[in-house]
Amino acid sequence: MMVWILAALLGALVLDRIVGDPPALWARLPHPVVLFGHAIAFFDRRLNRETFAPATRRRNGVMAILLLLALSVVIGLVLSGLFRALGVVGFVLELLVVAIFLAQKSLGDHVADVALGLRTDGLEGGRRAVSMIVGRDPQALDEPGVCRAAIESLAENFADGVVAPALWYALAGLPGILAYKMLNTADSMIGHKSDRYLHFGWASARLDDLANWPAARLSSLLIAAAAWLRKGVSAARRSLSVSLRDSGLHRSPNSGWPEAAMAGALDIQLTGPRIYGGERVSEPMINGSGRPVATPRDIEAGVDLFYMSCTVLTVVTGLVLAVAMLV
Repeated sequence: MMVWILAALLGALVLDRIVGDPPALWARLPHPVVLFGHAIAFFDRRLNRETFAPATRRRNGVMAILLLLALSVVIGLVLSGLFRALGVVGFVLELLVVAIFLAQKSLGDHVADVALGLRTDGLEGGRRAVSMIVGRDPQALDEPGVCRAAIESLAENFADGVVAPALWYALAGLPGILAYKMLNTADSMIGHKSDRYLHFGWASARLDDLANWPAARLSSLLIAAAAWLRKGVSAARRSLSVSLRDSGLHRSPNSGWPEAAMAGALDIQLTGPRIYGGERVSEPMINGSGRPVATPRDIEAGVDLFYMSCTVLTVVTGLVLAVAMLV
């Protein structure tokens, strides 16, 4: 079973790196994450009414995410049993399912579009492109702010869009990756601290922090390894040093790790004060001794490090598979 999972993961990583998310396919079919979103919205509408007391909304939020996770695990178990019964055909189908939940090429393309937008259409082009991948107000960003936002999103989503689903699939197969993606989708929809979701989304946010804990730290190591391969030993040391020193400066217990690793590898400052939904969020700069002005070239260098990090992850998966086949 472990060899099956690792082989499927290796194939999925390669496939997603080459093909990504074909827009033509998802224009005709609903993406599974969209279906997850519909399920989460169903519970939100019925269990998160404004007339409910805060304690009731929190209890309902706990019940909702536990039910959604249980449903994800059951679907994963059913699919896993079905695919194994189908032999080679089932293996290919499982590989395709896993590839759907990875985000290497799509993430790299979206972030690269920000640099392209800045180069071709100036600040407004960069703002349009970065608005597709970040939640902060793009109109409040100058060009260095746009560049920092793109790089921060790249690093953060490397952890929860590539490393975490790969890790949870490796640990628990299809039930693991489906449950993780359901939880991560719930966190993005209801896990923020707005008036509506402060209580109802509490459990989703806390569980997502827990689920992303190992992947965030692993992603920082992968970025440091990529920095060593692309930029040399000094960049790798700086990446590790900044991630260990500054990861705790981030408001998220996990996002600070890959973002600090990327900041150190590129030797630039990241995070700092920014605006979400019209409200200013004040945070210290990560890698405060780095270059204060990020440029489109830094975005392109970040994308290069991201792809190398994905390559390292793929190679490690292949090595673990080789060991598993020998045992």
